[in-house]
Amino acid sequence: MALPPVLRDRLRLPAIGSPLFIISHPALVIAQCTAGVVGSFPSLNARPLSQLDEWLAEITETLADWDRKHPDRPSAPFAVNQIVHKTNNRLEEDLQLCVKYKVPVVITSLGARTEVNDAVHSYGGVTLHDVIDDRFARKAIEKGADGLIPVAAGAGGHAGTLSPFALVQEIRAWFDGPVALSGAIATGRAILAAQAMGADLAYIGSAFIATQEARASDGYKQMIVESGASDILYTNLFTGVHGNYLRPSVVAAGLDPENLPVSDPSKMNFGSGGNTDAKAWRDIWGCGQGIGVLKDVPPAGVLIERLIAEYEQAQAELAAKTALVRRASAAQAA
Repeated sequence: MALPPVLRDRLRLPAIGSPLFIISHPALVIAQCTAGVVGSFPSLNARPLSQLDEWLAEITETLADWDRKHPDRPSAPFAVNQIVHKTNNRLEEDLQLCVKYKVPVVITSLGARTEVNDAVHSYGGVTLHDVIDDRFARKAIEKGADGLIPVAAGAGGHAGTLSPFALVQEIRAWFDGPVALSGAIATGRAILAAQAMGADLAYIGSAFIATQEARASDGYKQMIVESGASDILYTNLFTGVHGNYLRPSVVAAGLDPENLPVSDPSKMNFGSGGNTDAKAWRDIWGCGQGIGVLKDVPPAGVLIERLIAEYEQAQAELAAKTALVRRASAAQAA
């Protein structure tokens, strides 16, 4: 099945900037969308609830103004992430605002609910649900999600443990709808690799933390620039859900990364520190394994232009390699 028009016709790069808890806000979303990728934010980043109304108005109006001024290069759509787990007591009100503003894409996490998909479909919106295995993927589609975000090993924040090769191929064995792959994607070459595996889009998070518009501390951004894949720690201590975090931030919080206890997953508390005084995202910084290539903190638009150039170069190199193999094969056949 082809991508829906909202995810096909207005992207300069087949990518979604993932919703970053605390970090994503209108400035980053607008920068992503006007540069040609889907920008997104978690609805819970807007606090209090009235701020979500303000943010949605700002993003909608700013992108509409951009489109009027740049008819030859319209903005990409934006997305809002909804945590549909029972612990989110704001879901109904946040969803009503998404309907009010006709948010083009709604990303759902931590559970799949038919009524959420129905609400988004009521105005023609698209829902993508993030999953860590094939079982959850099937449940999401059964409950009405339009597409899937397989969150593979190495993704920042809450992440699974499966190889992207294994996860995507299992999903593609039965699902032909939109798929956006998440997991250590930080270059244009990796975006093309995601497509080669069977994904339609890449889902990129950590690279956007280290951008000027991101609402992250300078220390957080610098730690990303100075760290690599071996500096990522996988634990469920801080929220009750397993996720990837920057090891140096765990050390800075006074914890021993080699001897972390296991949290009770039935007591999910996003933003708490589990049994610690450290708070996830505020003190313990989420991050994925793809950060070894990030060496500066550019504006989001500059990062996206870099990704586009890398993606196009990778496409050209792949085409050249394919042509070489075909010529060799033809020569052998002759």
